[in-house]
Order: sequence, then C-alpha cells, then structure tokens
Amino acid sequence: MEISPLTFPSLSGTGAATGISSVAPSTAVSGPTGPDTEFGSLVLDGLDRLEGLTDKADGLAVQAATGKLENIHDYTIAASEASVASQMTVALRNRAVEAFNEIMRMQV
Repeated sequence: MEISPLTFPSLSGTGAATGISSVAPSTAVSGPTGPDTEFGSLVLDGLDRLEGLTDKADGLAVQAATGKLENIHDYTIAASEASVASQMTVALRNRAVEAFNEIMRMQV
C-alpha cells in the first residue's frame, strides 16, 4: 500500500486585503537522497506549511483586532485552516509515536 504525501491547503489567492503572501515549501534538507531523506523533507515541508497557516491566521487576527481587516470571514477561514492543519499534524505525530512504540515492542 502506497501512502500519499500530506498536503495542506494552498495559501495563494488569499486576497489583497490580507497582505499575507503565500508560503513556499522548505528546501532546507540537503544531502543524500533516499526514502529516509524524502520522508524527512515531507515532514519539514508539512511543518513549514503549518507554520505558514498559523502565521497567516495570527496576522489576520491582529488586523481584525486593530480594525484594519475589511472582511472578517478571511480571518475565520484562515483560523479554521490553521486549526484543522494543527489537528492533523498532532494526529499524524500520535500515529508515528504509536508506530515507533509498536516497532520497539517487536521481538527480534
């Protein structure tokens, strides 16, 4: 069974009123290639996208609090996206910890 990579919602096309730019994937991982480094790149990319979503929601929250945000629904959508992405990341982390513990319990 092949597992597809985790993708988060795109941040492009968020509107001119937000003033928040889109988030580019991380290219910080370099070195040898292989399944381990590809997985590590996917994890780092997912975390970078999560950080971008939360930064966007935080920026819109500040704009809403200061009265500079014209459309409050932009903040509501961004906060919901960040919340769902955070919940998914925590769920994936929990599953990875469960898998690690399962592997550690295996007898060799």
